[in-house]
Amino acid sequence: MTMKYKDNPQAVADLVRPAEVHRDLYIDDEVFELEMKHLFASTWVYVGHESQVPNAGDYFATEVAAQPILLARHTDGEVYVLHNRCPHKGTKIVIDRAGNTGKFFRCPYHAWSFRTNGKLLAIPLKKGYKDTGFEQSEAGQSGLPPVGAVKNYRGFIFVRMKQEGISFEDFFGGSLSSLDNMIDRSPVGKLEVAGPPLRYMHSCNWKMLVDNQTDTCHPMVAHESSAGTAVEIWESLEKDENTKTPMAMEVIAPFMSPYEFFEDMGIRTWPNGHGHTGVHHSIHSDYSAIPGYLEMMAEAYGEERAKAILGENRHNTVYFPNIMIKGPIQQLRVFIPLAANKTLVESYIFRLVGAPDMLLERTAMYNRLINAPTSIVGHDDLEMYERAQEGLHCQELEWVNVQRLYEEGEDLDLEAVENGTTERQMRNQFHAWKKFTVESMEAEARDLADA
Repeated sequence: MTMKYKDNPQAVADLVRPAEVHRDLYIDDEVFELEMKHLFASTWVYVGHESQVPNAGDYFATEVAAQPILLARHTDGEVYVLHNRCPHKGTKIVIDRAGNTGKFFRCPYHAWSFRTNGKLLAIPLKKGYKDTGFEQSEAGQSGLPPVGAVKNYRGFIFVRMKQEGISFEDFFGGSLSSLDNMIDRSPVGKLEVAGPPLRYMHSCNWKMLVDNQTDTCHPMVAHESSAGTAVEIWESLEKDENTKTPMAMEVIAPFMSPYEFFEDMGIRTWPNGHGHTGVHHSIHSDYSAIPGYLEMMAEAYGEERAKAILGENRHNTVYFPNIMIKGPIQQLRVFIPLAANKTLVESYIFRLVGAPDMLLERTAMYNRLINAPTSIVGHDDLEMYERAQEGLHCQELEWVNVQRLYEEGEDLDLEAVENGTTERQMRNQFHAWKKFTVESMEAEARDLADA
C-alpha cells in the first residue's frame, strides 16, 4: 500500500482548508493512525474520574491514543495512570474494565507483579536473570510505565501521553469554566460518578460525533420522527391547567425547538478546539425547579453566587478532542476511537454530592432517553453518522463543508461568541486537529534528522 500521509506533514496539513475538510479525515486508515499517534498523544485527553477508584487497589482500564492504560489508586492515596502492558511479554495486566487488585497487580502470564503505582515488585525465579544485564534492560527498569503527564482537575483526570508538550492550563484555558460550573452545582463542590457508563458502539469516525455536539441545524430535522412524535402525542392529549408536564417531556420536547431558538442560544469557542453551545439559553433552561435545591445552594455559596451558578445553561461543551459535557444535567460522554470507522461511546452521569436525589433522577432519565443504546434520540444521530461514513466514499466529491457563517480571516485562536447555528466550532476543532497533528509530525521528523 502506498503511504500518502505518513512522514508527509504537508499532505496532512492540506486536508484542512479554512471552511472545508477532506473526506480522508473520516475514512482513511492511515490518517486515523497518524491522529492517534500525534493528535491524541500531544493533547490533554480525559481518562476518568477519581470517584471511579475511591479505594486503594481500585483500578479502571480504558484506552487513550489507541493504547491500553489504567488508572489505579495507590496506598499513598494518589491516582496513577499507567500503561496496561507487562514489560515482560506485553500481556495486558488487567482486562476487566474496573475492579480492585489489592496491594499489587499480577501479570496472568508469568506472575510478574507490580505495585499499584506501577513499580516492579517481584519476578518469579529471578535468579535466572543473574549476570544477564537484566537490571539495565527496558523490562528490568520500567515496571508499568506512567503516561507522559497527569492532571487531576477537581476530580477529573486528564493525561498527555507525551512527556513534553503543551501545559494543561494552556491547552484548556477559559474552557475550564464549563467544568467548574458542573462541579459547582454541588453545594459542596464535589461530583461522583453514578454507576457504570452506558456503552454504545458507533460504526463511524469519532469526529462525526464531536462535530455533531455543536451542530444545531439537525435536531428539528433528524429527530422529528422520535422527539417530534412524542411532542405531537403529548400535545394531542386532553389536559387542564393543573396538568404537570412529565419530566420525560421536559427533556425531549426542546429537541423540536425551531431554528430561531438555536440561532439565539449562541455558540462560544475557545482556542485549541474547545467550545460550547448555549451561551444565552439552551434546551435545559426551562426544566422545573427541584424543591429545596436553590436554598441548599444559597446556603453554601450565598444567594447571588448560587443564582449565577444555576443560571448557566450551557448545552454541550466540547473538550477537544474526545469528550462532551452537559453541566446542567451532569453528564459526560467519552468518544473512544477504535478505527477510522468505529467509535465506542461511553456516557457517564454524576451525582451532585449534597444535592437532592431528584437531580440525579433527571440526569439518569436524560441519559437513557437521549444517549443510551436503547434511546429514541441517539439512534437518529447514529443513522446519520453511518450514512455519512458510507457516503464519504463517493468518488465524485472529496470535501466536507463547514462554511456556515464563515468569514474570511476568521481567527480561531481567539475566544468568540457567535450565532448559535454557526459552524465556527467545527472549524475550530479542525484548526486544532491540524495544529497538533502537524506540529507533532514535524517534531518527529526533526528528531529523526538529528538522530
